[in-house]
Amino acid sequence: MNDLPNKPARAKILKPRRLTLMASAAALGIAVLVAGPGGYRPFNLPAWTASAHAAETTQNPAGFGDLVAKVKPAVISVRVKIDGDSDNTAVSQRDEGSADPDQSDSPFGQFSQQFGFRGPGAMPQRHQIITGEGSGFFISPDGYAVTNNHVVDHAQSVQVTADDGTIYTAKVIGTDKKTDLALIKVDGKGKDFSYVKFADQPPRVGDWVVAVGNPFGLGGTVTAGIVSARGRDIGAGPYDDYIQIDAPINKGNSGGPAFDTNGNVIGVNTAIYSPSGGSVGIGFDIPAATAKLVVAQLKDKGYITRGWLGVQVQPVTADIADSLGMKQARGAMVDSPQGGSPAAKAGIEAGDVITAVNGTAVKDSRDLARNISMMAPGSSVKLDVLHKGEARTVTVALGELPNDHQANADGSPSQATAGTPHLGLRLAPAGDVEGSGDKGVVVTAVDPQGPAAEHGVQTGDVILAVGGKAVSNPGDVRSALTAAASSGKHSVLMQVKTADATRFVAVPLAKG
Repeated sequence: MNDLPNKPARAKILKPRRLTLMASAAALGIAVLVAGPGGYRPFNLPAWTASAHAAETTQNPAGFGDLVAKVKPAVISVRVKIDGDSDNTAVSQRDEGSADPDQSDSPFGQFSQQFGFRGPGAMPQRHQIITGEGSGFFISPDGYAVTNNHVVDHAQSVQVTADDGTIYTAKVIGTDKKTDLALIKVDGKGKDFSYVKFADQPPRVGDWVVAVGNPFGLGGTVTAGIVSARGRDIGAGPYDDYIQIDAPINKGNSGGPAFDTNGNVIGVNTAIYSPSGGSVGIGFDIPAATAKLVVAQLKDKGYITRGWLGVQVQPVTADIADSLGMKQARGAMVDSPQGGSPAAKAGIEAGDVITAVNGTAVKDSRDLARNISMMAPGSSVKLDVLHKGEARTVTVALGELPNDHQANADGSPSQATAGTPHLGLRLAPAGDVEGSGDKGVVVTAVDPQGPAAEHGVQTGDVILAVGGKAVSNPGDVRSALTAAASSGKHSVLMQVKTADATRFVAVPLAKG
């Protein structure tokens, strides 16, 4: 049962009360006397001006005008409408702002809002239409465009505005919450749209980057900077591998492109760190390599399938490396392979260290997860493994990681109906989540305002039974809740396994 709505970030059209235009005065210095080999040349302004102009021509950068003229027609503004009067649209702080004026003032509040994390007081009012704006870019002449999942998540309608001001209706082709990417399609009625391509090579730290988007609803805005870092893990999802840039990006830039100097997309603007709510020069982009793979699957079938190894892993610390005789603290150590998983079938055991995938070194456990997730289910991979002090290579046929598309068959927020009792939890079969065992359903997300959260249920807990009946999938939980409500009960008893122990929790039934 996934009765916790997907949380898009808070939708808000920011209307500044005042625009303050500030002009800086430049101090003008005039050289009156110029010393030279032939003595003084007083007031020789033509010669001075010419030499100054020559120096400026040779020293100043050429600028990004030609680049912007090339790529800007492919960048779009994305406007969405969301019906707040629906269980599946418990809309929170969409990163473009919200009609709700309440916002978090904590240093990480704005950063969290980029990913739709909801805080206290963020529950929308009923019968409320919420609007939001983001950015995107065309990747084909027939109208396919990329944006962020959190921009279009649960949108009732999507409109895009092209660079020439033309407004089109768009439909969502597919989304991927784990990478925060979405593919939308515009019907241009035979019109060929300007489009851009993803870069084939990752940028280097220090390379120029140009961002184009729709910050604060100001479409067609261009900013520039450099690549500040790569491989950033900001705790937003299981496959974090962000490019950090210092080109200013703000609310509304989400989903827009960041370009290299050749006009290729090196990343999709997704998040910022902002103590103030505005840009402080720390922005995060989804790498082009990730976006390219995800978008291709969304276009092909509308959802994502990922490779699955079936192991619970942990990083290799310096102490672990020393104890195993490893020269470097690299790789992913297997805590335990799941029974019947591809890893178990290949003979991988607890205590093994996976050091490489298809010859490419594994940095840590997250790196292993990213690499495997980007491979197709059923594909064969070679793993370099340190097994009981000996290096060996094993071949594994990857399984398919259960995804959101499959989880919907067990009941998604979109299938919830008004009046259905719920707990404020997102659930998945325990066997589908690495490290959760094979009994019960695991809590994958918790509504901080829901009844379960108020009684201490946390992400990672495993629900073994509801109302005295064992549960194995979200549908079992929903049936147990419905039965409890039908019998007139106002609460339901759940058996919950935590990291420390197993306990019983009586949770009040809430109705949507």
